[in-house]
Amino acid sequence: MSELKRHMGLFQLTMYGVGLTLGAGIYVLIGEAAGFAGNSMWISFGLAAIVAIFAGLSYAELTTLFPRAAAEYVFVKNAFKSEFIGFLIGWLTAITSMIVGATVALGFGGYFAQFLDIPITLSAISLLGGLSLVSFIGIRQSAWANTIFALVTITGLGIIIFLGFTYEVTEPVDYFESPTGMTGIILAFVLIFFAFIGFEDMANVAEEVKRPKKTLPRAIILSIIITAAIYILVSLSSVRILNWDDLSQSAAPLADVATKGLGIEGGITMSAIALFATASTVLITLVAGARILYGMAKSGSLPSIFSRVHSKTGTPWVAVIGIFVTSVTFAFIGDIVIVANIVVFAIVITFAMINLSVILLRYVRPDEIRPFRVPLNVGKFPILPLFGFIITVYMALQFELEIILAGVGIIGAGCIFYLMYNKQKKN
Repeated sequence: MSELKRHMGLFQLTMYGVGLTLGAGIYVLIGEAAGFAGNSMWISFGLAAIVAIFAGLSYAELTTLFPRAAAEYVFVKNAFKSEFIGFLIGWLTAITSMIVGATVALGFGGYFAQFLDIPITLSAISLLGGLSLVSFIGIRQSAWANTIFALVTITGLGIIIFLGFTYEVTEPVDYFESPTGMTGIILAFVLIFFAFIGFEDMANVAEEVKRPKKTLPRAIILSIIITAAIYILVSLSSVRILNWDDLSQSAAPLADVATKGLGIEGGITMSAIALFATASTVLITLVAGARILYGMAKSGSLPSIFSRVHSKTGTPWVAVIGIFVTSVTFAFIGDIVIVANIVVFAIVITFAMINLSVILLRYVRPDEIRPFRVPLNVGKFPILPLFGFIITVYMALQFELEIILAGVGIIGAGCIFYLMYNKQKKN
């Protein structure tokens, strides 16, 4: 069996993480956030960034211990010494990657329909097919394609930031105004955490990174810091140009901000940039999802066929096909706000387990060399992962019952698959 090839350095991996995170979330959900938090939504972005940094530090430490594909599965399995618990987290991560890819592809189709009168589902499936081909060709091509997408996405957000700080306002903006006070800020914080999802998938390409024990931690932290700074500046700029109430009513909030600042041409340009943003998110979820299947199959938790690596491209081609087929199936569903909440619920459960894994591994494997350690420790005990665990559990309890039940349903399906597959292996 062939091994994955190491092509990615610090710049590519950092841009990979930035491209992962700076995707559809900020373009789609900033309006929803404004409806909850008003001008204070920058505080919500700041709170989400703190949670992301807690999780990012935990991922950084764990990737130096286990620089492999299927990262979450490997981390949790080793921390809890349980194949079953590790499988469930890997399953949860893989399924949510497929849902994100399919849903954001539908978002792409919605933007694309503004330029060409093509059915949204057809555009989504075409995008999934084209980017699956890029994923199959190789991680180097995927990384460079994602770097280009990320740079275009950053440029679009840079335009919003520039407009915000040069726009002449008729009256001062109260950046602490919130229609429902702290409650609205918390609700917006939970929703827009979707916009920070992505950096964790950097760990799933660990086997294709040069010097992963040094490169991965640096790239993870850098990508979160860059993303958080951009999000906060965009949120401050947006409400300076467009009233938060108008922003909350918009189906294309940043395009409307650009239209008010630059005219119709600005809105069209921002819509085009949104296509790159959504494409970037889809590409990265397809790449990372395939690596999760590959890593789990390599460890024996999924059928071995998913661990096959193409002799020429050096990519897990069967896993790529599997992710594509499943994502196309999910593309026939899709309300982006509902699915965003399902994804965030699944991710905060995963982050809670990752933070807990850091704590457990300090005692389960105390003598392991850790090139990177989460700062602020009392003896062996890491303080920040504890805070991260508490906050993510709190976030999981903020969702509506239907969202929680959907997340539990995904976990339940994983339990059934695990039991059936292991029973079949024994026979």
